[in-house]
Amino acid sequence: MHIPDGFLSPPVWAALDITAMPAVALAARKARAEIDDSRIPLLGTLGAFVFAAQMVNFPVGFGTSAHLVGGALLVYALGPATASIVMTAILGIQALVFQDGGLLALGANVLNMAVAGVLAAWLPLALFQTPRRRMVPVFTGAVLSVVVSGFLAVSELLLSGVAIATSVLALSLALFIAAALIEGIITVAVIRAIERLQPSWVRDIPPRSSPALGAVAVAAIVLASAGVIVATAAPDGIQQLAQKTGIASRETAAISSPLRDYMLPAVGSAALGRAAAGLIGVILIFAVCILIGRRVARGRGAAAGGGV
Repeated sequence: MHIPDGFLSPPVWAALDITAMPAVALAARKARAEIDDSRIPLLGTLGAFVFAAQMVNFPVGFGTSAHLVGGALLVYALGPATASIVMTAILGIQALVFQDGGLLALGANVLNMAVAGVLAAWLPLALFQTPRRRMVPVFTGAVLSVVVSGFLAVSELLLSGVAIATSVLALSLALFIAAALIEGIITVAVIRAIERLQPSWVRDIPPRSSPALGAVAVAAIVLASAGVIVATAAPDGIQQLAQKTGIASRETAAISSPLRDYMLPAVGSAALGRAAAGLIGVILIFAVCILIGRRVARGRGAAAGGGV
């Protein structure tokens, strides 16, 4: 799902970078209404979990893989604005530290997954959520978030002049839909599992003492340290599309990171190197999301104080 540098034309990635900045700034401002001090640990824990889950690719057919994107999970737990800034933080660290997604293409990835994908996940929740059938809009939102993000990524490649045969385009869109359906199933399963531990986990989460937070934190650590070792090495939808269209060789890297491709070479063992990089990422995402939560909460307090 992450678009690397070299795939988009300069006018396209530049326009998307410029568009993404005010969109994220607006989300940060709106997040003040969703974040208070008691919810800050939730930002870090869920951000770490989504980051770890995105490292674990699973096969979806035709030699292609996918991974949990997590937009609907973040929306359900945090609200759309906070979900957007947490996803932006994840995408930013992935690009800067792990070279997963391009630095120049970061605006495209943010708009696709952290803005449009999050809004697509939120819409069914906002329109159709009922006490008895809460999981139906959750599932629908999760599916829509991946479909919208995937379709936008393909559209951006087409706008950049990438020639995609009709058969390849149809297969790619079908694979995005398959990945979206799996996203919906996983999202519902995760939310139900957490709510069994703490039914009020979204509305009332005590910091440092919630069993739900503890379970999500453990799951993030397990996914990052062990899940990545057994994950499939098959290319994801964008990588597969790049191979079929012949643009895979265009991939470039604006920066060079020692943790490129989620690997810490200094460890020696490939499995341990991936596990170590995953754990570093979990810790880094957790810390950054906590800092963002505190910053937004302080902004909320300052705005409230200024209005008195």
